[in-house]
Amino acid sequence: MTTKQEMINLLKLENPTLRYGDDEQGYTELSKEEYEAIINHWADARLAREARKAEAEAKAQAKAELLERLGITADEAKLLLA
Repeated sequence: MTTKQEMINLLKLENPTLRYGDDEQGYTELSKEEYEAIINHWADARLAREARKAEAEAKAQAKAELLERLGITADEAKLLLA
């Protein structure tokens, strides 16, 4: 799993600058403090998404292992609950 600092470094490589605005009114680059805050927020969000994905994969693996130990398929397990 990626550390927060590794994620921050990756995000900074992907987004060396951040700005807001549009073509008609022009763009304004974020201040250093705003940039750091946004990057930190994005890093937290990506890490949370990675954690949820890892948790779901672990649950699926545990379920598959249990079904294998029991010698039944997922469909057969569903029939037991019906």
